[in-house]
Amino acid sequence: MQLALYEKYDLRLPRYTSYPTAPHFHAGVNGQVFEGWLGELDPKQPLSLYLHVPYCEEMCWFCGCNTKITKHYKPIIGYVEALLSEIENTLGKLPTGERFSVSHIHFGGGSPTILKPDDLRAIMAAIRSRLDILDDAEVAIEMDPRTATSPFMEAMVECGFNRASIGIQDFNENVQRAVNRVQSLELVRDVINELRDRGICGINVDLMYGLPFQTLATLRETVDQTVSLRPDRLSVFGYAHVPWMKKHQQLIPTEVLPNTQERWAQYEEIQQRLGQHGYIPIGLDHFAHKADSMAIALKNGTLHRNFQGYTTDLAEALIGFGPSAISSLPQGYGQNDPALARWQRSIEDGKCAIEKGVGLSENDNLRRDIINDLMCNLEVDLTTICATHGTSADRFAPELERIRAMSVDNIVEVNGTHIKLTETGRPLVRAVCAAFDTYLDPEHGRHSQAV
Repeated sequence: MQLALYEKYDLRLPRYTSYPTAPHFHAGVNGQVFEGWLGELDPKQPLSLYLHVPYCEEMCWFCGCNTKITKHYKPIIGYVEALLSEIENTLGKLPTGERFSVSHIHFGGGSPTILKPDDLRAIMAAIRSRLDILDDAEVAIEMDPRTATSPFMEAMVECGFNRASIGIQDFNENVQRAVNRVQSLELVRDVINELRDRGICGINVDLMYGLPFQTLATLRETVDQTVSLRPDRLSVFGYAHVPWMKKHQQLIPTEVLPNTQERWAQYEEIQQRLGQHGYIPIGLDHFAHKADSMAIALKNGTLHRNFQGYTTDLAEALIGFGPSAISSLPQGYGQNDPALARWQRSIEDGKCAIEKGVGLSENDNLRRDIINDLMCNLEVDLTTICATHGTSADRFAPELERIRAMSVDNIVEVNGTHIKLTETGRPLVRAVCAAFDTYLDPEHGRHSQAV
C-alpha cells in the first residue's frame, strides 16, 4: 500500500471491543445501577464470565494491561479472598430463586499462572457453587509459559479448562531482551505439549509486531516457529506505544521502534506468511485453523467481538470480576475500579466495585451492531440491520457519504447501503467503523494507531 494511505488512515482510533468505547464510560453508572441491571437478567440465557488476575512476577515493557509486579504471594492471597467474596456477592444479585448457566469463562491478566493451583481450584469451585457450567462451555485461561508449572496445569484439568492462550509475542532474542520478555521456543513447546498431553487441546497464541528491533526476516522466522507449535488460533497485535498511560513503556527507546510504513509491512508480512501456512484471517488481527470453531463462526456469520477480542461467545451478558474488569450486559457496560485497594474495599463492604460505565440507548445498540458486523465480517448491509432495529438506513446518509469517499482509495466497496471492506482495507477497518462512532473525537483521543 502507498505511503499516502498510511498517513491518511493510520489514525489513533479505538479497537472497538465495545461501543461506546471505554473512554466514554462515566460515573453515572455505579455499583447500585449495575446491581439493578444484574437483577433484570434472564435466567434462560447463559452467562459469560471474565476474571482478571492483576499480578505478574515481572513486567513486560510492552504491556498495556492492568497489572502489578510482585515476587511474594501474600498480596495475591488477599486478592483471591476478595475475588471469592466478589463472586459470591455479585452472583447473589442475580434474580432470586433462579440458577443461571455459563457458556464461557475466561481468566485474563496480568498472569493467571501466578495463582497457586489450590487458589485456581477455589475460584472455580466458587463459580460452580452458584452457576451451572454447560458441558460444551469454553473455559479458557491466559498463560505465561515462564510461570506455567505442571501442578498448575493439573489443576486446570481438574477445573475443566479446555483452552489456553499462550503469550509468545516474538521468538527473536534481541526483540525479547528489548521488551523484557525472554522465553525460548523450547520452553513454549514444552508447555503446549504438556497441555495437550493432559487433554487441553484448544491452543491460542499471541504475537506482536511493531516491537523494537523487529524486521521482516525475524518476523518470518517467528511465524514459522510459532506455526510449528500447531496452534488453533493466533492473535496478532500491533504494539501500542502509549507511555503517557503506561510509564514502564518509557523503558523502550522510541528510536528503535518501526515507523508507520515499517509497521504496515510487518502486518502484511505476518498475514501473508500465516496464509501460506493455511490459517484463515479473522477480522482485523486474528487467524484460525479452518477446523477451529472461530473459523466456523466466521463462516456462519456468528463471530462476535468483546473485550478479549474476537470470540465465539454468544452470551448476552458477560460479567467481569477483579479490578478493572468490564462487564457487558444488555443494559450497558460497567467497569470495576482499576485500583486494587479501592476494589478490595468495595468488595469488603459488600458492594459491587463498579467505578464507571455507560447505559446503552437505542442508537448505541444499532451502531454497536453495525460496528460489530464491520469488525467481524468486514461488511454490513445498513438496510438489513436497520430493519432489525425498526428504523431506516436513511439516518446514515452522512456516514455513507464519508465511507463512499474511502472507496476512492480502494478501502471499501459501497453498493447502495451495503458496505464491504476490500483486502486492502482490512487493516483499516477501524477507520471505517469510526464513521459510525458519534462519541469519537479524533483530535483529542488517546488511542493506539489503526495499524
